[in-house]
Amino acid sequence: MNRLLFPILALFLLASCAAQQQGTADGSPSASAWRNGVKGQWVLKSVGKESFPDAFAVKTIFEEAPAECFVGSVWNLPNNGNGSITFNADGKLCAPGAVRNIVWSIYNPGKNMGEPQFQFKKIYPGDRASNVTSGYRLDLAYADAERMVLRMPLDLEGQTGYLVFNFDRYQ
Repeated sequence: MNRLLFPILALFLLASCAAQQQGTADGSPSASAWRNGVKGQWVLKSVGKESFPDAFAVKTIFEEAPAECFVGSVWNLPNNGNGSITFNADGKLCAPGAVRNIVWSIYNPGKNMGEPQFQFKKIYPGDRASNVTSGYRLDLAYADAERMVLRMPLDLEGQTGYLVFNFDRYQ
């Protein structure tokens, strides 16, 4: 009986340790789990608003273009972090076919310091990523094999509103 019990207990202990490495103490995904869920190619299907008073409008996002120009864009997020955003929307201020190079990663604030966030910075021709000091951080709301949701917090005169980016896996 003891011969059989020891391997079962050892297997149970290993399985429970492996499960703990996948998430944080409160059960949310770890930074490495988020990174694995986020990498790949995604199509931005929509940009919504959450907790936005009617009086507020967003003219551009990421200091680049109006939200409608981003809808349909393909976000290439490879494992090495050197990604791109390819624009596909037609419109007055849109540039279909334009490609914006980015460097992306998952920001890990540390234990009990907050949740991991998706972050990226735009890299213009001639720039070195190490010399670019500004970028963007978005809250990681959801990611699975087919869908990803990122939330960008915005200060709206003392209130926090969110732009919600809904992505589908690029096939």
